[in-house]
Amino acid sequence: MFKINVICIGKIKEEYLTSGIYEYSKRLKRFCDLNIIELREESIFNESSENINMALEKEFCLIENNIKKQNNNKYNILLDINGEMLNTIEFAKKIFDLQNNNISQINFIIGSSYGISNKVLKYIDFKLSFSKMTYPHQLFRLILLEQIYRIFKINNNEIYHK
Repeated sequence: MFKINVICIGKIKEEYLTSGIYEYSKRLKRFCDLNIIELREESIFNESSENINMALEKEFCLIENNIKKQNNNKYNILLDINGEMLNTIEFAKKIFDLQNNNISQINFIIGSSYGISNKVLKYIDFKLSFSKMTYPHQLFRLILLEQIYRIFKINNNEIYHK
């Protein structure tokens, strides 16, 4: 079965978000093996650029460890405000094409509220942006799962509310 990992920094605290994430995770079980990997967000008490960079480096090590231990037929997508913007149909086609080109696993990587270390870029196959707007990282996880569900419905020629 096709595998989707959502590798993200930080835990979800709000009940309404955990409920939504649970709902889409449940719906996605038909289409893929979904795994949400929550990594520890580093605490930053003094928001100097040096402290932020140190935190991002520690978070990078956690992300790197998760990416390295996975199979070779994977594709890493970084969610990045400066990435390429796709509409839903283009996103569905991209995932469809990956599946048809022997990619068995996609990792979606969501950084912390401070961003992500540039060192992550050496592992990235594609940078994707949903918008030029900034979303809370916890809310964005729910939005991402909804879009993944939507693209599987599209790629399986199933109707989904527009």
